[in-house]
Amino acid sequence: MDMIIEIVYFLAAAVFIIGLKQMSSPVTARQGIVWAGIAMVIASLFTFGDPAVLHNTGNLGWMVLAIVAGSAIAYITAKRVAMTDMPQMIAIYNGMGGGAAAAIAAVELVKVARVPELAQGTTVMVLAVLGAIIGAVSFSGSAIAFAKLQGLIKKTIRLPFHMLINLAMFAGAIALGGMMAFSGEVDASILLIFFALTLVFGIMFTLPIGGADMPVVISLFNALTGLAVAFEGFVLQNAAMIIAGTVVGSSGTLLTQLMAKAMNRPISNVLFSSFGSATGGGAEEEVEGSMKEIQADDAAIMMAYATKVIIVPGYGMAVAQAQHKLKEMEALLEERGVDVKYAIHPVAGRMPGHMNVLLAEAGVDYDKILDLDEVNPEFPTADVALVIGANDVVNPVARSNPDSPIYGMPILDADKAQNTIVIKRGRGAGFSGIENHLFYADNTRMLYGDGQKAVAGLIAGIKQL
Repeated sequence: MDMIIEIVYFLAAAVFIIGLKQMSSPVTARQGIVWAGIAMVIASLFTFGDPAVLHNTGNLGWMVLAIVAGSAIAYITAKRVAMTDMPQMIAIYNGMGGGAAAAIAAVELVKVARVPELAQGTTVMVLAVLGAIIGAVSFSGSAIAFAKLQGLIKKTIRLPFHMLINLAMFAGAIALGGMMAFSGEVDASILLIFFALTLVFGIMFTLPIGGADMPVVISLFNALTGLAVAFEGFVLQNAAMIIAGTVVGSSGTLLTQLMAKAMNRPISNVLFSSFGSATGGGAEEEVEGSMKEIQADDAAIMMAYATKVIIVPGYGMAVAQAQHKLKEMEALLEERGVDVKYAIHPVAGRMPGHMNVLLAEAGVDYDKILDLDEVNPEFPTADVALVIGANDVVNPVARSNPDSPIYGMPILDADKAQNTIVIKRGRGAGFSGIENHLFYADNTRMLYGDGQKAVAGLIAGIKQL
């Protein structure tokens, strides 16, 4: 039976990797998620055939109850959560994974505390401790990330000597963990202090990070959760956990690096600065000119008689749920012979792929959805760039002001279009709190209002022509 279970684990891991590969394309992403889910269900079911589980029948009921309860909660919340809240859901689910890994480590360490003879050697103890630290930090840190994205925590919090406090807590956790791992002896009081330090460290580590950097932090915690699961897989000698954790950890690490690159900022700068907070950022140059408003009918005329229109969606589009209206407007423009394309920045919205999923949901052709490198050369030949809900990813100050916090960040060149129309609810700055110089450019016109209603106004205007 052990051999059969190991084979099933191996096959499940192979399907995980295939599913992950399929998730790299909008065309196959749904299929990849489904197959990865099926593999996880099969691996979980075969775990019940493990001799260690079968010999401990007293916990079978609790295991089934936990699976049923967790599945029910996940199903209900996944059905109800709005696409705009998807990053929060990812954060909290990722935190649960880290918490589960830390809980596994806690159980194993408690066993050793009760019966020292159960210690499996220094290597296993070290892995258990590392999994506990990483998992607990990911759990509490992801909870703070969720609270920030959800708006429950609206300010960055930085205490006096914050970095020194963090270093002291982390060093204390490492010291206590090292004592337990290398001595092979676990004291209950030390174990409690150890977990308290790691959990508080996760909170303190995340509190000073600005809201605009939360997606990168969530991705990093995702990688840490995978690493913690892999470590605990070694502790439990469970091949499925080792492989799945390694895949999640490596993919999370790559995603974190890609997001940081898209913002042109090193990971250290994301984690230890205050970009996106009220206190962060460098000096801002004064904005020259003024915002010039345009009415929907005039904007509709400009777009209807254009040769090429490039639409730049952002988080504001997601909040307004305007993607279906954009698709309707696209169809009307194409009937008039207008070439319509969509420009997607890697960090548009709150997570990579956020805009792609919304546009795909509305039925937009994948071939029309272009990434930054593909679409930027086309802006100078576009008659109109329509920016809806995007802010920081089209801010030309990223090219012009070395003192700006976003200087050097690759942006979409919407300002290089012949005309730029910006749909915006109000006159405030973007998520990072930085004033957008695009709004004051000579070729930019502001169309104020809710994204969906504004696009509806454009549609009505185009139909009248």
